[in-house]
Amino acid sequence: MSERFLGKCVIVTGASSGIGAEAAKMFAAEGARLVLTARTADALEQVARETGAEAHVIPSDLGDPASIRDMLERAHAALGRIDVLVNNAGTNARGPVEDVDDEALARIVDVNLRGPVVASRLVLPFLREAGGGAIVNVASLAGHVPLPEEATYSATKFGLRAFTFALAQELEGSGITVSAVSPGPVDTGFITEDLEEVPPVVFSQPMSSAEDVARLIVECAADGTLERTCPASSGYLATVGYLAPGLLRLLRPVLDWQGQSAKERFIEKHRASKADPA
Repeated sequence: MSERFLGKCVIVTGASSGIGAEAAKMFAAEGARLVLTARTADALEQVARETGAEAHVIPSDLGDPASIRDMLERAHAALGRIDVLVNNAGTNARGPVEDVDDEALARIVDVNLRGPVVASRLVLPFLREAGGGAIVNVASLAGHVPLPEEATYSATKFGLRAFTFALAQELEGSGITVSAVSPGPVDTGFITEDLEEVPPVVFSQPMSSAEDVARLIVECAADGTLERTCPASSGYLATVGYLAPGLLRLLRPVLDWQGQSAKERFIEKHRASKADPA
């Protein structure tokens, strides 16, 4: 393992599990000092121990601008500098929009979109003070092609990608890069805790692991590539769907059929693994 982040100070939001936890471990393996943040302190402490590196735990609510500001100030005080911000925290509430209450809809927007926008704005002075750095936003292929029954989630990921691309242009030549990592379905609690409600079309694409996505986050932080998708094949398909929505509508019944079969197999496999952890 290289040490591209030796001595660098990295903040990972949503670091208590899944993609965020794996990204924290990979940054640590490359020499980074860490600030891990999410709402659950106990889970963050466990991840901090697993990194085997200097890792400061700062619980915060990534949907609350005041909490974000406090977290960044405390992170800077703890580390003395900030070099990388990974906006990974996310939430969802699946189902038709009319069945999701106002509070849940607002929470999706606050955590998935307003939070990264606010955090990115507030971290810029710290990155400039450090002489440059990187912001990596975890978006989604749902930000290329909208998903029914995940309309608000898709809207936030579309918005996050647009924000990423625009901010990257604003910061050209500043020494600060802005990147998006856009995965398809990922085998984490984000899907497995709500399996029955996940639309079948989601399963029509290959399932990535948290490690797969975390690896792309680290690469974007290192080289500033504007966007990486995971898996790449799904990224190409999503781009076609974005550019030719009529074609996507024609293909949708086939994708739903494929996805339903894959979903049933995934649920069976998941239940079997829970029944027999060994």
